[in-house]
Amino acid sequence: MKSKATAKRILGEVPLSADIYWLLRQSEGAPTKNYYLNKLDDALPGWVDQVTNSRAQSNVKGKKILIFAALHYWISHITLLGSTLAGLGHDVHAMYLPFARWEESINRFDLRRQDLYTKSVLQKADSILHPISMLDVKVKSDYLPESLTHAVEEISLRDTQYTEQREKVDQESPLYRLRLARNRDAAQRALHWMMEESPEIVVIPNGSILEMGIVYEVAKYLGIPTITYEFGEQRNRIWLALDKEVMRQETDDLWAAFKDRPIPDEELEKVRDLFNSRQNADLWKNFSRQWQVVPSQGGDRVRQDLGLDERPVVVLAANVIGDSLTLDRQLFSGSMTEWIERTVQIFAERSDLQLVVRIHPGEKYTKGPSVADTVKKTLHTIPENIHLISADDQMNTYDLLEIADLGLVYTTTVGLEMAMSGVPVVVVGQTHYRNKGFTYDPNTWEEYLSLLTSFAQDQESYILSPERVEQAWQYAYVFFFEYPTPFPWPMPKFWKELDEWPIERVLSSEGMVEYGDTFRYLVGDPRGWMSL
Repeated sequence: MKSKATAKRILGEVPLSADIYWLLRQSEGAPTKNYYLNKLDDALPGWVDQVTNSRAQSNVKGKKILIFAALHYWISHITLLGSTLAGLGHDVHAMYLPFARWEESINRFDLRRQDLYTKSVLQKADSILHPISMLDVKVKSDYLPESLTHAVEEISLRDTQYTEQREKVDQESPLYRLRLARNRDAAQRALHWMMEESPEIVVIPNGSILEMGIVYEVAKYLGIPTITYEFGEQRNRIWLALDKEVMRQETDDLWAAFKDRPIPDEELEKVRDLFNSRQNADLWKNFSRQWQVVPSQGGDRVRQDLGLDERPVVVLAANVIGDSLTLDRQLFSGSMTEWIERTVQIFAERSDLQLVVRIHPGEKYTKGPSVADTVKKTLHTIPENIHLISADDQMNTYDLLEIADLGLVYTTTVGLEMAMSGVPVVVVGQTHYRNKGFTYDPNTWEEYLSLLTSFAQDQESYILSPERVEQAWQYAYVFFFEYPTPFPWPMPKFWKELDEWPIERVLSSEGMVEYGDTFRYLVGDPRGWMSL
């Protein structure tokens, strides 16, 4: 195996060696087991026919669009999305990087093979869009503006944290150096191409990590309108952001448009049904995630199981360490880990309060450090007033809300549901529902400590008013039912959804009634509630 890797490394330095190998062996299809576009290869001829037929009937004056992705599964998705935008009359340039994995290095020989394979697949779409390998973009200089150099470093750190699922990482590690080199190279190539080609709009999945995040930063630097998109737990829905990182879920404009509008009964009922399903460990309608593993057992059962007494109960609902929704979301703490460390130290000296730390059930599926280990390492001996609920503990989080007098959260959506349940909640990370009128939002350690001290002295004054609880319910409706928009092909199961919604159906009058607004938003048209 070592000799084979050595041979590939040597061959990678020989001009055209991979090209010749590909010409001799291209009938074998995908060059490696980790990089494959088989379904895309089979589907593209049909997509081209459907798009060509639609284009002949289109009178839309299209935009020049750059759509970009790295990794083979995202390449398939942007090709589908780009083909559809081409069917709507746009001039689509689909740029890609042919990597199989973001966290592993690859020799030049295999990278070239993957690039040639991708080109052979995407050339079938030449008549409807412009496939571009980023590797073919030549740059004349290694220079990057200072702001982009800083962005490369920040995203490389985020990539490393996300991969290792930890917040404290070694910036001299091979992984960080790999991400730094790839991200810098992508920034240089993207900057050169955009300056030369001047796209009217850039469309990117995610936009916060990896080379997708880099291309977003380059477009922002050049002032090119950019759409970032991602998918949550709702089927056939997409999250979209214009000139923002979609994973930050910024809802200020949306909330400003809806917050003063009375919530209709039918909307309230939708939120109530969703909340009940989450509480009772059921799936609800088009939501694909089951939030609890066991139905509610009631607050009295939780008090008994944890041995809680009559002292006020404070529930800290943790995120998974290194989760994408926690990275770079710090406000006054250096990280979520530091916030947890400082918080348990505070409560170790407050025997008048009981702290329950609910470790996120998602920890069962991660490889990073546990919140439990963080707490134990910080305190050495856990005092009687601090209780840990492990990730695999068969306890329903919503039973904790029933007994909580105060909630502490970083970015988890449980904080929103605490407020919906009438529990006052302190939000310490940058999350979408912070500063919306129904949470406590400290900006410094001093403000945070003052809130805890004040609560210990007078819990009654922290009880949420009915108006604030109603605001939380109204915001929940807005976030779950207005923020996402209909979309036919969410990741990762878009191939299955194509059976019901092929391109030609989406491009039909029926499809435009269902999804037309979304495809207009995808090319930069503002949503009705956006401030410009």
